[in-house]
Amino acid sequence: MSSVKLIADSGATKAEWCLLQGKKKKSIFTQGISPYFFDTAQITNILEKELLPSLKGIKVDEVYYYGTGCINPNNNQIVKRSIKNIFKELTKVEVTHDVMAAARALYADDKGVACILGTGSSSCYYNGKKIVINKPGLGYVLGDEGSGAYLGKKVLQYYLYNTFDEELTGRFNIKYNIGTTDILESVYKKPLANRYLASFTPFLSENRGHYMIENIIEDALNDFFFHHICKFRESWTLPVSFVGGVSYYFQDVLKELCRSYEFTMGKILKNPMEGLAVYHQ
Repeated sequence: MSSVKLIADSGATKAEWCLLQGKKKKSIFTQGISPYFFDTAQITNILEKELLPSLKGIKVDEVYYYGTGCINPNNNQIVKRSIKNIFKELTKVEVTHDVMAAARALYADDKGVACILGTGSSSCYYNGKKIVINKPGLGYVLGDEGSGAYLGKKVLQYYLYNTFDEELTGRFNIKYNIGTTDILESVYKKPLANRYLASFTPFLSENRGHYMIENIIEDALNDFFFHHICKFRESWTLPVSFVGGVSYYFQDVLKELCRSYEFTMGKILKNPMEGLAVYHQ
């Protein structure tokens, strides 16, 4: 009898869990788990409340967890301890980072440059077995170019600086109905500011065609190309592929940027789970 495997792909905003029982697949969703924001006890609590109820009566043998922040060894251990607190009889538990999830989902055993554009952003050169070069993620305060948090920050800057024209300001007010005080408090005083910033990215996809909106999207994604993809010499010889909601919704801009930088466009996946399920089966 084949082992029951549980694969997790966790960003900062949401986590998708895929239960593999032979050829059967079942998806479960929980909130995102970032060990930068949660400790072992808090993550254990999230898993108990949001994951376990969907696994009643199922004995999980192996867990493969891909998560934001898990490139950091301390964060990796925080998540591993939480998983072992929940599943007492595992034969295997592998905790690795979201960049490896992107690489395996996009390329399996092939070579290429893998990029994440979700709530956060990251990139790597993958040789078909391991990540050879991974540019360090600086998080949403110092980096995360091209991410949802980065795009959302630009939306708020345009709004708060009164750069938006009357039409866009009106649309923003109707959609969000918030003031400067609310925004600054959420960014500087409340937890999970990266999720809060990323929550303004849909405003961009809903207002495509307006020159200010197109400028924000193109500038933010070009920042990602310039600071990240251009740092890999392999970007000019191997495919460049993308995973994440930002990649999926703004893929027309990514394709145009790949053309202008003379990169070979690879795959674009909304999320890595489809590729990861095939990889682990």
